[in-house]
Amino acid sequence: MTSRELVRRTLEGEDPPRVPRQTWLLPWAESNHPQAVERLRRTWSDDIVNAPALYCSPPPVSGERYRRGTYIDEWGCRFSNPQDGIIGLVHDPLIADWSDLETFTPPEAVLDLDVEAINAFCSDSEAFVLAGTVVRPFERLCFLRTMEQALIDLHEQPAELFTLLETIHRFYLREVEAWARTDVDAIALMDDWGTQAGLMVNPAFWSEVFRPLYAEYAGIARAHGKKVFMHSDGHITAIIGELAEAGVDALNSQLFCMDLEELGRLYRGRITFWGEIDRQHILAYGTREEVAAAVEKVYHELWDSGRVIAQCEFGPGAIPENIFAVFETWDRIHPGEGTQPTR
Repeated sequence: MTSRELVRRTLEGEDPPRVPRQTWLLPWAESNHPQAVERLRRTWSDDIVNAPALYCSPPPVSGERYRRGTYIDEWGCRFSNPQDGIIGLVHDPLIADWSDLETFTPPEAVLDLDVEAINAFCSDSEAFVLAGTVVRPFERLCFLRTMEQALIDLHEQPAELFTLLETIHRFYLREVEAWARTDVDAIALMDDWGTQAGLMVNPAFWSEVFRPLYAEYAGIARAHGKKVFMHSDGHITAIIGELAEAGVDALNSQLFCMDLEELGRLYRGRITFWGEIDRQHILAYGTREEVAAAVEKVYHELWDSGRVIAQCEFGPGAIPENIFAVFETWDRIHPGEGTQPTR
């Protein structure tokens, strides 16, 4: 069975013979723990990979995303980064005043994909391939306006806010369509909606304004036979069910910000939990025994003939031995085809 088949069986709840694996390797880990990264790649290869973002003409970017200094992305958003290995923050808004909307245009260059090269990558890989870009309407709003101003906008709700959101959304519909016409297996979405304790916005407002956007992206993906993967940090229990209803197949979230037992009661079998193991505390400060206990809890609360992916992030502060312990535990506890955990 190829990794692509393994992931598909997991997403469908069809008793995969093992749990699929994926490590999110931040450049920090590659710089600070190269030997550990090599061991991970050699021993626990990823079943899920990202297609390269290949374009017929290079998008207008400047600097390096994960390097100290200034990085300007394809939309023109300026990120200031104080250290190597992670992405920076936007402090200077591209749309500082609503009058800037008159001259603002999204980056057409990212729609001109090198389809032949992307399809060749997919053909050469036995892994399950995600699109090489992420669609992120809320975060794009934050990048264009800064996080602080975007939250003020969402509170005050001027008419210009919805004009900008519509512009972002219409462009992302075209980007999803472009990637859905390639041979990737899934479209990738990404918006961080949670604080440590709950949503950043009123759940009713989120349902009215943002859920329809994700549903439209998912509709395009499904029309082309693609799955939909999404990442969202923080405590997002309130919207997981709606994300599933909108068409999200697999959700990467900070499970340990939430109540795992409640997540299991509400959503087990309705959506695939694409990781993760607690990177705030357990991966950075926990013992190997605590790592194993965390993995076992995820399995016992969320596994449902599949619908769990063994994902974790190797980023700033993580102890390499704890990353190894995540996958060692998954290797040990998953009982194999046709067997469910005891609850």
